Amino acid sequence: MADSDMMQLYSRRILALTTAIPHLGALPEFDGKAMRRSPQCGSSVTAYVAMEGDRIADFRQEVRACALGQASASVLGQGVIGRSRDEIAATRDALEAMLTTEADPPAAPFAELEALLPAREYPNRHASILLAWNATLDAIDQATRS
Repeated sequence: MADSDMMQLYSRRILALTTAIPHLGALPEFDGKAMRRSPQCGSSVTAYVAMEGDRIADFRQEVRACALGQASASVLGQGVIGRSRDEIAATRDALEAMLTTEADPPAAPFAELEALLPAREYPNRHASILLAWNATLDAIDQATRS
């Protein structure tokens, strides 16, 4: 990877997101918990959810990921409270489509995922970017099975 490509991939905007990840840490009381790990890079995210009906009432995440995974988790954390599983799944699918095709970035409240557009060119980074979303969906599924 050339230096200019690296600079574009790890833009100031992405790095700013990594310094402001909301809802870090473990949730003491939760309905669902799930951890996802990327075998490609070793990044991992553990998501905790407390549900109220079909909506996320509380959320925490433990993020041990590269800057791209952290940026993605940051955007998730900014808008996750009050969302349903369907909304999180639709955004996750839109994010994956943005990374793998010419699809548009997800809409608000997750529009800041647009900062990750340069990662389209680096498929080996996609798994890390999707970690927080997949862990959150798994945690919701665990909560709804209980």
